[in-house]
Amino acid sequence: MENPLLLMIPGPTPVPESVLFASTQQPISHRSQDFRDLMADITANLKWLHQTQNDVLILASSGTGAMEAGIINFLSPGDRVLVGCNGKFGDRWADVCEQFGLITERITVPWGKALDPEVFRQHLESDQDKQIKAVIVTHSETSTGVLNDLETISRHIKAHGRALSMIDAVTSLGICPVPVDKWGLDVVVSASQKGYRMPPGLGFVCVSSLAWQAYETARFPRFYLDLGKCRTDAAANTTPFTPPVNLFFALQVSLAMMKAEGLLSMFAHQQRLMQATRAALRALDLPLFIPDNHVASPAVTAIAPDQVAPETLRFKLQQHYGVVIAAGQDHMRGKLVRIGHLGYVCDRNIVTTIAAVEAALADLDYPFQAGAGVEAAHRIFKGN
Repeated sequence: MENPLLLMIPGPTPVPESVLFASTQQPISHRSQDFRDLMADITANLKWLHQTQNDVLILASSGTGAMEAGIINFLSPGDRVLVGCNGKFGDRWADVCEQFGLITERITVPWGKALDPEVFRQHLESDQDKQIKAVIVTHSETSTGVLNDLETISRHIKAHGRALSMIDAVTSLGICPVPVDKWGLDVVVSASQKGYRMPPGLGFVCVSSLAWQAYETARFPRFYLDLGKCRTDAAANTTPFTPPVNLFFALQVSLAMMKAEGLLSMFAHQQRLMQATRAALRALDLPLFIPDNHVASPAVTAIAPDQVAPETLRFKLQQHYGVVIAAGQDHMRGKLVRIGHLGYVCDRNIVTTIAAVEAALADLDYPFQAGAGVEAAHRIFKGN
């Protein structure tokens, strides 16, 4: 009997069987009334998830494609942008901006530290001529497991009066609160293989009225990723190009499941998974990369083992115990491992993962108290 691996990485994530089953249906014509009905239902639930009345557009892309779409639809060559850089994805967006010829100012802090909203305030208030056209922030930095203070940063952006907020919410949408309208967010990007509990393949871009004003004067060339085309067609519940119809089937089912659960319940569940994971690792004396005095992401927890090689631990977990966790990225590869706890993950997945970590540590002669991690996780799940 096949023994599937337990996927505990920050994406792709485990997927509910009902969502997988929905994606196996025979395709339908994407120009049919059946598809228009499908898309209308999906669009309404996407707005619910984003807590917005803004447009939420769907692309056949990864989160990176959706983020690039945000940049090229609302900015022009030579525009000045601020980019928060405290991990791989903040660094990536700065690199993308530079590739497109944007004047890119990086607000940089070491990996594992949160971005300081006060630094954003200072930069924005000093821009008396309103030259800053956008501020790009990664809400949940997947490479390290830190959650940036998006609410406060977005308040400073709105006070500027001119700059757009462009938010990478790829590992925060559906995982923790991202109330688009309440926080006044302009461009919010996410992707299907994370909090949506779906396979990869769909990107999402939520767009405010202020961003649409910027679209009218933006000068980057665009065709397939032209969000104006997407908006026009979405108003008629269709798409400008052939969509991955079977992923739309899956998305409809996943969104319905999420809506039945409710936002508050979803977010509380993610907090509980994060707290149990952190408590268990702490009980095993495995150093947490994000300390307790920072806000940790409810999507992923990074550890920096100092008495066992991270890659050795990761290899043993997968090869001997069937649990897949993620490596560190870029210069942190070989220094970190990351445990994802987002998507279709339950308490049992966390306990199974921690039990496997304990077994692997025992194999590697790592000093720890047997059972301490599992017991710590159980205490969180029991509310103690």
